[in-house]
Amino acid sequence: MPKTDDGPAADCRLCPRLADFRDENKRQFPDKFNAPVPGFGPVDARFVVIGLAPGLRGANFTGRPFTGDYAGDLLYATLLKYGFATGEYKADPNDGLQLVDCRIVNAVRCVPPQNKPVGAEINTCRQFLVSELAALSNKKVILALGKIAHDSVVRAFGGKLSATPFGHATEYELGGVRLVSSYHCSRYNTNTGRLTETMFQDVVQFCKHMI
Repeated sequence: MPKTDDGPAADCRLCPRLADFRDENKRQFPDKFNAPVPGFGPVDARFVVIGLAPGLRGANFTGRPFTGDYAGDLLYATLLKYGFATGEYKADPNDGLQLVDCRIVNAVRCVPPQNKPVGAEINTCRQFLVSELAALSNKKVILALGKIAHDSVVRAFGGKLSATPFGHATEYELGGVRLVSSYHCSRYNTNTGRLTETMFQDVVQFCKHMI
């Protein structure tokens, strides 16, 4: 089975602001993960979900993408609904949940202050996204959650943002792979009605039909 790149080291200092924020969190929460969060799911998956970055009390605490925050509640429930996961999601990396033909990785591997990575950090971390996507040799459909993830995927493939603008339920072809994008499944987007559960389910169902 193919292997993905190891990703950034646990003590990666490529982005000083993010590294300093990790150090601060280690002091406050010494029993939590507090490191670059690796991808989750089989590396021979055909469906790849790209998130923004770990949440402070979500993946930064648990070490598994989207695990422990509201966005994970909606994401994993939807993946379970459409057969991309088995088991039960309990917001715990030891809950036994398994992804099926699906892998999840973030565009930025470390938690950013206020959930907002800056451009230089997104650009620096893209090298790990590029190597991850290159290693996922069976990928057919990529679902990008939010504009930052969308733009980073486009750039990872060497595409032009002007030719592939972000929008909810947009679809493009990049290097023989279909890129579908969605508003991020964050609490803010769902609370404001920008993204409903039905809207998100429809996008994931659309992705499943293309695989």
